[in-house]
Amino acid sequence: MKCSGHLQKMRNTLSNPVDYHLLLDDHAEHLNPYIGKKISIDYAGAIHCTACGRKTNKSYSQGHCYPCFQKLPQCDMCIMKPETCHYDAGTCRDSNWGDDHCMQPHYVYLANSSGIKVGITRGTQIPTRWIDQGASQALPIFKVSHRKLSGLIEVALKDHVSDRTDWRKMLKGSPEAVDLIERRNELLALASKELDTLREQFGEQAMEVLTDAEIVSITFPVEQYPEKIKSLNLEKTPHVEGVLQGIKGQYLILDCGVINLRKYTGYDVTFSLNE
Repeated sequence: MKCSGHLQKMRNTLSNPVDYHLLLDDHAEHLNPYIGKKISIDYAGAIHCTACGRKTNKSYSQGHCYPCFQKLPQCDMCIMKPETCHYDAGTCRDSNWGDDHCMQPHYVYLANSSGIKVGITRGTQIPTRWIDQGASQALPIFKVSHRKLSGLIEVALKDHVSDRTDWRKMLKGSPEAVDLIERRNELLALASKELDTLREQFGEQAMEVLTDAEIVSITFPVEQYPEKIKSLNLEKTPHVEGVLQGIKGQYLILDCGVINLRKYTGYDVTFSLNE
């Protein structure tokens, strides 16, 4: 088996374990059957922007050329820091894109990947977002009216809980299970003043506490976790070959190291099964 094309973020489906497909242009290759087998990835040396298609020497914001990185709304700083959203100021790079992606219901959640973290996502990205972060557990705690408000709630909560995933720790195994409902209740109490201020500013109807939400458990197709983490880099090593031991988040776990495929969005590669 051999297929070529430009890498995209792996497609995942919540099942037991998570089901993964490698996306190369229009081709989708089911990866779970290859676990335990030797595979290779060869980088052809070309990167093409996922937005405009032009060839670029460097990828910006996961698969964009520099001009697109400078002008597209999905590459703006407020995507990384949603509390800085400037849609209301009339300065969104593309208000139509903002309508479709930012001015839509968002969720604030707790996830257990390398430990407990708070995060945000659009409703359409549940549970994809949790899987991409390698979370073994997740719990939505707020449903809010738009992206900026979700970011402001995240800021209020991250004074008491991390908003980051330690990817190295995440790839070393499954974290100990945690009672996320109990942790949610603790955080709501700790951040009560900040949350009340946001309710006064945006209105009670804009932020709903999801008191009836249940914890989502996620298992990943991993036969063996690495004892030591060695990150593989297609720029430095354009030919990567090894036994696929598992998949977690957007990482392939090989017997020779781990590779974050999302980092190489837009890279022209060939994926092979080496029997």
